[in-house]
Amino acid sequence: MASAEWSVADMVAAAVRLYVKEGRRPLLPSTDPSDFGLHFSQFSLEGLDPREKVMELGSRSFFLCLKPPATVHAPSPSCSSDGASRVRDREAPARAGAGPAWASYMQFWPMM
Repeated sequence: MASAEWSVADMVAAAVRLYVKEGRRPLLPSTDPSDFGLHFSQFSLEGLDPREKVMELGSRSFFLCLKPPATVHAPSPSCSSDGASRVRDREAPARAGAGPAWASYMQFWPMM
């Protein structure tokens, strides 16, 4: 149960901590709460402001989403297609042993 005074960042930290503590699957690619954000919908591209109070959001249902790496948004000088550079950037961690390849496709974890 969340406190009325919690911010979005507090909610994310509590959700990640609980997910890891309970040993839920799929395993999270990171246990650092700053790597995640809350969204109103799994289809929403805009994350909620981490400083905003949860009680002021007007909803009790959110999705915990992995933030994209900063390199995904940087234009690739060697490739004119932004989509191709995103695919390359997503595949690189999987090849480097960062976890199973299927985990990169699971970007959204529902939260109650």
